[in-house]
Amino acid sequence: MGKETRGIYPDDGSWQVDKHWRGTRVRQRGFQSFAEAEQWLIKELEKLRAVVIRGERPSRTLDQAAAHYVETHANKVSLETDIFVLKPVVAMCGHLRLEQVHDGSLAEFIKARLAAGCKHKTVNSSLAIVSRILSLAATKWRDEEGNTWLERVPAITKLPLVGFQREPRPISWQEQAVLLSRLPPHLRRMSLFALNTGARDDVICSLRWAWELKIPELGVSVFVVPREKTKGRRREHVLILNSVAQSVVEEARGHHETHVFTWRRERVKNLDLTPEMDYSPIETMSNTAWQRVRREAGLGDLHVHDLRHTFGMRLREAGVPQCTISDLLWHSTKTITLHYSIAQIVEFHAALEKIREDNGRWNKSIAMLKREQEAAGGMRVPQKSPKSERAQRKTG
Repeated sequence: MGKETRGIYPDDGSWQVDKHWRGTRVRQRGFQSFAEAEQWLIKELEKLRAVVIRGERPSRTLDQAAAHYVETHANKVSLETDIFVLKPVVAMCGHLRLEQVHDGSLAEFIKARLAAGCKHKTVNSSLAIVSRILSLAATKWRDEEGNTWLERVPAITKLPLVGFQREPRPISWQEQAVLLSRLPPHLRRMSLFALNTGARDDVICSLRWAWELKIPELGVSVFVVPREKTKGRRREHVLILNSVAQSVVEEARGHHETHVFTWRRERVKNLDLTPEMDYSPIETMSNTAWQRVRREAGLGDLHVHDLRHTFGMRLREAGVPQCTISDLLWHSTKTITLHYSIAQIVEFHAALEKIREDNGRWNKSIAMLKREQEAAGGMRVPQKSPKSERAQRKTG
């Protein structure tokens, strides 16, 4: 192929390829010389001949496969999360052909992410979505000839999670008192609501008055949370309130037209005047105020989600059946939906009433006992076993 090769043109000091071959357009810009553009065109035409004439599988890059995944999973609930964890791996490895994606070619990506301070779990999230894409390319996605995008699925090895998985940290009633006493009023209300309903942060922040359904038989309300606001978005769920959670709702009533939990900056002087700002919704409970208070209260890295763990632990301590706990935490396949009767709602409400205050139960988690012992003066030194004492007397 000489300079008479068609499809290669000068382009403002560089060279570009723009050629049609059997209905397929081959185009690329930015080549530094005619020879470089020609060599690239030869390789691309050879790939096309392999596909069209010899029936071979066309080669696609990880970048192309990732774009196809996003396009074909537009209705997936967690697509935004998938895109987020895909971006860094596509940025580094998107140029690789699918058959080139394996443990060896991903090693530099893993090394770079760990060097940037990412946790093993975070890196594994990217590896998991890459593995999913490769699996779809080898089993589901097919070209015009009926061939799968990839001949076989490579095994992608994930990083070990031992020592990197954070354990749940439920709080004691004493820790709860310290936490609530230091939180600003809006976060105090939200935290108390979480401790008595087990609701997630995002559900609490988005809770609307329009979802409220009053139950005259109980004298309290429930909130019918729509499907799009629940984890998994499979069906709407019912959030049941005990008397403590109901009091929190009543305290917030009238502050905002649409949202239950809101905040505003209150005046520190001229207290007789109306605050200059209106109440507005809250995006997240885990904000700078939460992080400052947990640090000042000596609660370590307490997460908002730990309030949900506390809710579950207290239900177990109160002797609530596991099936009821699963329903209240929305863990079961059925959970509390609109088909439940008033009698069943009364049963759930009675279970929630058991954890509205400290009843002096002695049951505590091992982690909680450990924290209390460390706060009281450190871990005790293990005592010698009776066997070792007898051996010492014999040798004495």
